[in-house]
Amino acid sequence: MGWLGVVSVVLCTACGASRSSAVRPQAAQETPPGAQAVLAEEYPSSTRRYVDEDLGFEIVRPTAEWQLDETEEQNAPEGMAIPVVLKHRTTGAQVVLQVAPAVATPTQFAERLSEGLKEQPGFVASDPEPLPLSDSAVGFNFTVEGGVRGRVAVTEGSPGRVFMFLATWPETAPEDVNRSVEALFGAVHPLPEPG
Repeated sequence: MGWLGVVSVVLCTACGASRSSAVRPQAAQETPPGAQAVLAEEYPSSTRRYVDEDLGFEIVRPTAEWQLDETEEQNAPEGMAIPVVLKHRTTGAQVVLQVAPAVATPTQFAERLSEGLKEQPGFVASDPEPLPLSDSAVGFNFTVEGGVRGRVAVTEGSPGRVFMFLATWPETAPEDVNRSVEALFGAVHPLPEPG
């Protein structure tokens, strides 16, 4: 199937991104091997840092309004992992982080994702454009019939990996939700290579 299979997994996740049935609360589970969550919940305005050494990333939650949930989808098809979903408590925004093998450039992934969403009934997607997250980052917006807006960002991850973000939120959410989502995209960083 190749990297087109990875794109199919991403599209399936995009279609169901506003549902959280596959997510379980972090407090109710063990941390997966290679990952560690460092919490500072006693101070509501403090950050929450999540590190996954196996997938090579860390997230520093930008505000206390973002809730991080680990998922069970650590070994999705084609080498893809969907390690975390972040939910904004007040706007209803949800961001799914996916880590895929770097079988294509971020631009190629974004172009395929945009085209794939355009083929889905009820979806309207813009063309990919460069994003200020990194030199390799590209992204686009989309809407879904039924009052859902979304944003996709793709950037280089740790060596041999690509990070893909799929964000959705209700059309009725405040105008500043896009800035909040962009802040979360910028809160995910590849871990440096050991040595």
